[in-house]
Amino acid sequence: MQLLLIHTGGTIGMAPGPDGLAPVKGLVEKALAERLPAGIALHTHVFDPLIDSADMGPDGWNAILSAIRAYPDVPAIVTHGTDTMAFTGAALSQALAGEGRRVILCGSMTPLDMGGDAEGNLALAIEAAMKTGEGVHLAFAGSLLPADGLVKHHSHAALSFRSQPQLKQPTPSRRSFSARRLAILTLSPGLPAEALEASLATLDGAVLRVFGAGTAPSDQAILNVLAEAVAAGKRIRAVSQCEAGGLTPGTYAAGAGLWATGVENGGLETPEAALIRLWLN
Repeated sequence: MQLLLIHTGGTIGMAPGPDGLAPVKGLVEKALAERLPAGIALHTHVFDPLIDSADMGPDGWNAILSAIRAYPDVPAIVTHGTDTMAFTGAALSQALAGEGRRVILCGSMTPLDMGGDAEGNLALAIEAAMKTGEGVHLAFAGSLLPADGLVKHHSHAALSFRSQPQLKQPTPSRRSFSARRLAILTLSPGLPAEALEASLATLDGAVLRVFGAGTAPSDQAILNVLAEAVAAGKRIRAVSQCEAGGLTPGTYAAGAGLWATGVENGGLETPEAALIRLWLN
C-alpha cells in the first residue's frame, strides 16, 4: 500500500527558534515515517517554503490538489495549520468531489515533541488514511470530522474543531482555484451602507453573514447596495452568523427585504464552505 504526505506547515511541524515557534523541515516527515505500519510506501510533497496557515489561499489549495492528483488512487495526509483549516477542508472537499479520493487533514495546537496533541492527531490521521472509503476528513482530538463543514470554535483548546453538516451539492464546475476577488462580509447593527458599497465595489462576489435564520436591517440604503451589486452580476451568497442551524428564508418578515435583493441562500453552509462554493461555481 502507498501513502502520500503533503506537508504545508503549521504548528504541528514547528520548533522553538530565536523569535518563537517557526516551521522546521523534516519534523513531520520523520514523525510520520516512524509511525507507519510495515510495508507502506511513503511519498512526500513538502511546501517550500513551509507556510503558516494564515498565508494559505487559492495558490496553496491548487498546489495541494496538484500533489494529490499526481498520485492517483493513493490516500493522502495533509498536515496544515489550524487557523485556516476550515477553509482548506471546504476547498479540498468541494474541488475533489466525485474523484474518489481519500484525504485526511491533520494539525495540532502544540508542536511535535512538546507533550501535546500532535502525536495523537498524527497517529489518528495514519489510521484513518489506511481505511477504505472516499472523502476529506480532519483527524483531530480523537475524532475524525467531515472536512466540508469544519468550524474552528476555540482558539486554544485541544478540542478546537466542530463539523457542521452540509447539504450535498452538485459537482462543481471548476476543479481548481482561479484569481477571483472574493471575501466574507458581515452585517452588523449600524453598518453604513457606504462601507458595504465600497467593499462590494472591489469584489467579484461575496459571502454575506446575515442575522439568525436570515434577517437583515431594513435600511433601504443597504438593501439597495445589495440589489445593485447582484444586478451588476456579483454573486452574493448569504449564510447565518450562527454556527449551526443555517438559514430559512421567509421565517421572519425582517428578512423579506434581504431576499428581495436577489442574494443567494447558503442554507446550512458555513462561511468557509460558501466562499469555496463561489470560487468553484
